[in-house]
This record gives sequence, C-alpha cells and structure tokens, in this order.
Amino acid sequence: MFEHMMKRHDVLFVYVGADSPLKEKYHDVASELIIYTYFFSASEEVLPESLALPELPAVVVFKDGGHFAYDEYEDGSLSSWVNKERFQGYLQIDGFTLYELGETGKLVAIAIIDEKDPTEESSRLKSLIQRVAKEYREHFNRDFQFGHMDGNDYINSLIMGEVTVPSVIILNTSNEQYFLPSEPTESMEQLVQFINSVLNGSAQAHGGDGFIQRIKRVVFDGKSTIMSVFRSSPLLGCFLFGLPLGVISLMCYGICTAESDDGSEDIKREGLTDEEEEEEEEEEEERRRTAELEGREEGENEEEEEEDDEEEEEEEDDLGEKDPGEKKTD
Repeated sequence: MFEHMMKRHDVLFVYVGADSPLKEKYHDVASELIIYTYFFSASEEVLPESLALPELPAVVVFKDGGHFAYDEYEDGSLSSWVNKERFQGYLQIDGFTLYELGETGKLVAIAIIDEKDPTEESSRLKSLIQRVAKEYREHFNRDFQFGHMDGNDYINSLIMGEVTVPSVIILNTSNEQYFLPSEPTESMEQLVQFINSVLNGSAQAHGGDGFIQRIKRVVFDGKSTIMSVFRSSPLLGCFLFGLPLGVISLMCYGICTAESDDGSEDIKREGLTDEEEEEEEEEEEERRRTAELEGREEGENEEEEEEDDEEEEEEEDDLGEKDPGEKKTD
C-alpha cells in the first residue's frame, strides 16, 4: 500500500509515530498546504524495511527517488521546511511555477533551452543542472531550486533584457535580482563555482526592486503592451493611440498659436534688424509729432472760435445799448 502511494505521487509527506506535539504541528501545516501537496500519517510497521529513521516521531518527505527527514534544529520551522520541500529537486519551470517558487524563498537556477529546436549545447546545460540538483543536494537544497525553461520570452520580460538560448541564469524571486555567469559554462565544476559565488555574494547581481528599476518596469510594461497591441491588430493600435495623440496635438497647437497682440508685436520686433528698428522708431516719432501738431491746430481753432463768439456777444451788447437812445431821438 505504501509503495503504491509513492508511485502515484511525485512528492508526499508522511508523519511516522504516535501522538505528539510534532503531530499537532504536522496537522496544522497539512491543513494549510493541503492544496499544494499530499500529507499522510503512518505507523512504523507499514514503512519499507529499508527505510530506517534515526528517531520517532518523525516527518519524512519522499521525492526524487529517496526520502529526507525533517530536522528541527537544522531546518527551522516545520511549515517553512514543508513549503521548501514540496517541489521536486529538478523541475520544468514556467511562469506560474516560478511564481510559486517565489514563496519558498529559494534562489532558482534555470537552464534556458529551446525544446522545439534542441541542440547539443541545450542538452548539455540541462544535464549539468540535473546533475548538480541530484549530486549536490546536501550543499544547495536549502537555498536553491533547479530546473529548465522552454524559451526565453518570460525571462526576457522578467529581467527587462534578453538572455541567449541556451544559457544559465539564477533568479532571486524575493527582490527580482538575477545573476549571469561571467564566462560560458563548459563543465559541472564551473557551474558549481558559479552557484557558490551567488551563494557567498561574490557574483555580480543585476536588476532588483529599487526606485529606478520600478520606473524602468513601468516604462517596459507600457512599451510591451503597446507593441503587443500593434502586433496583434495594427489598425486597432493606430486608432487607440493615434486618436488621443491627434487630439492632444491639436490642443497644444491651439495653445501655442493663441498669442496676445503685445506678444505678436514683440515677436515682430525681435525679427527686425537694427536699421529697420530705427526706421520704425522714426516713423513713430513723426506720427507722434503729427498728432501733437494736429492737437495744437485744433486748440487754436477752438480759441479763435471762442474769440469770435465773444466779439459777437460784445457787438450784440453794444447794439442793445444804442437802441434805447435812438428811440428817444425819434
């Protein structure tokens, strides 16, 4: 029965032993992560005779053709250990799997290959990653997850760059950093050295989640969205982006051309040469003098008219004074 269950599932966790505080923790973790993997409880008698556990009770994970027991002193909390061990040591990775691996806190070492057009180099890098995952499990299992990915489209969008196919890349999903080998990976020793350099912090990190990288991410995502729209439907893309740009352009043109009269005169003056400016000033001076002369003539004419009116009034007064005398004479 136990062997049958192992054949049906790639990864399964088993609690072995009687009731204990560890079993209560195991039940809590199982109720939390039951949607991701499989949990069982068993007595020591049902286990294969070849399976020897150092102590009971124990929590054991069966995967990759072997079994690995939980050690509270080395592995920390049971929940964290189960979350890290619920994946096989080597996986075929896609975008969704990579997102799930981000919850484990592990670095992810990936061989980028093209499964539709396999080459000798692709097969060699894939084999190197598989060997490291199996032969160096004790060294890297707590910190690294290994696998391969078909194509570089997802990785290119993730790092906002381009990686060659085939190649090796290590991702830190917690802070969006990535690491690339400084030289071509020709042997397993070089790959192990590269992984160790990432682990001890001597490898150069790229990317990250800083402020500048976030701005780049916004620009990159916007550019990618526009390009995808134009690739899928050029006419729709022209309509969606061309119409708003046209309206905005007309508004800007109207704002820029709506200038005041003073502004237009200043612009005209700026376009004149020194001689033209002098001529214009002379013309303005002549116009000013002409206006003054006309004003003076109008003033003189008004004064003459006033004098004539006064003379006429005086004559009328004189005539008025003479009329009574003439009447007396008559």
